[in-house]
Amino acid sequence: MPDPTPFGVYVHVPFCRARCDYCAFATWTDKDHLIGEYVAALHDELARRRAAGTIRTATSVFFGGGTPSRLPAGDLCSVLDAVERADGAEVTVECNPEDADAARLAAYRAAGVTRLSLGIQSTSARVLRSLGRRHGTGVLDRVAAAVADAGFESWNVDLIIGDTAERDEDLDRTLDDVLGLDAPPPHVSAYALTPEPGTPLGDDPARHPDDDVVARRYERVDARLSAAGYRWEEVSNWALPGHEARHNWLYWTEGEYAGVGCAAHSHLDGTRSWNVRTPQRYCDVLRRGEDPTAGAETLDASARGFEAHALLLRTKLGVPVGAFDDVDALEDLVERDGDRVVLSVRGRLLANQVSAQLREGALAADR
Repeated sequence: MPDPTPFGVYVHVPFCRARCDYCAFATWTDKDHLIGEYVAALHDELARRRAAGTIRTATSVFFGGGTPSRLPAGDLCSVLDAVERADGAEVTVECNPEDADAARLAAYRAAGVTRLSLGIQSTSARVLRSLGRRHGTGVLDRVAAAVADAGFESWNVDLIIGDTAERDEDLDRTLDDVLGLDAPPPHVSAYALTPEPGTPLGDDPARHPDDDVVARRYERVDARLSAAGYRWEEVSNWALPGHEARHNWLYWTEGEYAGVGCAAHSHLDGTRSWNVRTPQRYCDVLRRGEDPTAGAETLDASARGFEAHALLLRTKLGVPVGAFDDVDALEDLVERDGDRVVLSVRGRLLANQVSAQLREGALAADR
């Protein structure tokens, strides 16, 4: 039997113990009383989608948030069990380090979770304090051991670079700690700290990262990870061979996926749609037996082609040379790879500016 067409299911979990100063996601710290009702609503939406044919057999499932590990393990596993999955499907759960105990990870593993994504962010006490993270500096070794004991071969560590409290030696120590594990994570994400409007970080210019400092630290991350055998797959992501994030590639290549939960987005048959934003409204709508979709848009062929190129440009696949009017004008921001153009390390730092040079009305991108 041929492999199924790639299709993803994203499950949004909007609950958090505390909200970090940099977070602009659809998350709440005062809605835990809705957890049981919310899980029931997730089951209802999945059932609605199955009946309507707007969900297919999943080759990847991703529980994001928010904090998916805020749900009781049994509740999360019951939602996963309601998703029809292909053999060998990748199933990822984002997990706070402080939640990653043996019992929870064993339950995840038994339910079919294949991959964990852990928000370590840093192993420096001052950086963690500045970011508002509460898991402390000694958690990485414990979590790595728990992940190994539970039998997970694939897992990811999230790092954040550029906080004003961070010094070069803090980043070096964090990379030493991650890469020095007996079994380092086979996938690492390193995100530049971004001041989002309306967040405490965004509203405090004194805490905004310095672009030159962020650039220097990004280059350090890339050099260290490359030397350790990781290969960059997208601007903020590096993986050991065979451990690429399959679900994320659906986003980067405009694949199809169904999003369930409040504020979740879907991409089906060329149309993007999104659910109502707040968990209470989401629960109310599903309880009434109604569709939780809040809006949708369908891009024309020209806009889709431009967007596809802009997304691919951020990845190791790059874009066709013809996607630019004048590749040579981009100087050291891009590199030629046969008939394709790939961002250089410096170009990754200026990916948005390079994307602005893509030809308007470009044809749909090569995959």
